[in-house]
Amino acid sequence: QVQLVESGGGLVQPGGSLRLSCVTSGFTFSNYDVSWYRQAAGKERELVASITSAGDSTNYADSVKGRFTISRDNRKNALYLQMNSLKPADTAVYYCNARWVGIVTRVYWGQGTQVTVSS
Repeated sequence: QVQLVESGGGLVQPGGSLRLSCVTSGFTFSNYDVSWYRQAAGKERELVASITSAGDSTNYADSVKGRFTISRDNRKNALYLQMNSLKPADTAVYYCNARWVGIVTRVYWGQGTQVTVSS
């Protein structure tokens, strides 16, 4: 059974930091490119950051560049998002995503974790 379980969300003041984790099971994590997405209330889900299966390339949304860092640990089947200098605009539900493109495409999602940035 495929599982992606996010944790680490919560309420933080502007300028604060949070570290999100996504622990996975049920598939070969090291073969998958993985990403963090977020969805704010009333808005579409958007890509925040992604990292290749080997961890050798990352990509960030312009809105988080220089503040967020994505990383992965293939030994622990885990994905992380370090978020610094948080802003109210970062408030959203954050989802981890795993994607494998081969003869078929497989995409898995976590259930999400709420991040609220407010004073």
